[in-house]
Amino acid sequence: MSAAETSGLRTSVPVWAGLTFATFGMVMALALTDAINASTTLILMVIPAALFFQTIRAANRKGKCNGRGEAQRLYIKRVAIFSSLYLVVIALQVSMLRDNDPALAVRAGLSVMPGLAICGVFWAIGRLILDEKDEFIRMLIVRQTLIATGFALGFATIWGFLEAGEVVPHIPAYWFAVAFFGGQFIGAVSNRITHGTWGSL
Repeated sequence: MSAAETSGLRTSVPVWAGLTFATFGMVMALALTDAINASTTLILMVIPAALFFQTIRAANRKGKCNGRGEAQRLYIKRVAIFSSLYLVVIALQVSMLRDNDPALAVRAGLSVMPGLAICGVFWAIGRLILDEKDEFIRMLIVRQTLIATGFALGFATIWGFLEAGEVVPHIPAYWFAVAFFGGQFIGAVSNRITHGTWGSL
């Protein structure tokens, strides 16, 4: 592959976005059909999450306003730390619960830790808003986050009523956090359409 082709692949937003939605759809389909259990689902969700961040990185390379200052570097570092913690605690949870029957307190602690790691990512987004000095980039981040929040809340509400009507199967509540991260991509697209840049997340 030539250098030009490699560069094009690195900066091709539609390719990365397509891979993100395709892998997310496959994982969700496997989970909803009970082809994989909850622990496997949580581990596999790392794939579309990683592809999502690569999509945003590719979009930032192509955008006119990249927001690659100190605040952005700190944000990436924090997200990397909490994502790594998520993988560690999921692996710990799977290994300890697979063949053992630990006490309720142990199971509760193991179950809370992955959620706390994801909450750390939410905190990193909020901290980015506080740390970002460029007002335009900060506005894009806030706008993107509000769109993501609205999308996740809307998804949770509609799915809840569909469940109540026995139209769709029950899904674990952590899928609503997944919907929030999907909403971040929708927010980035909205930023691109209305302001000509993808933003900074």
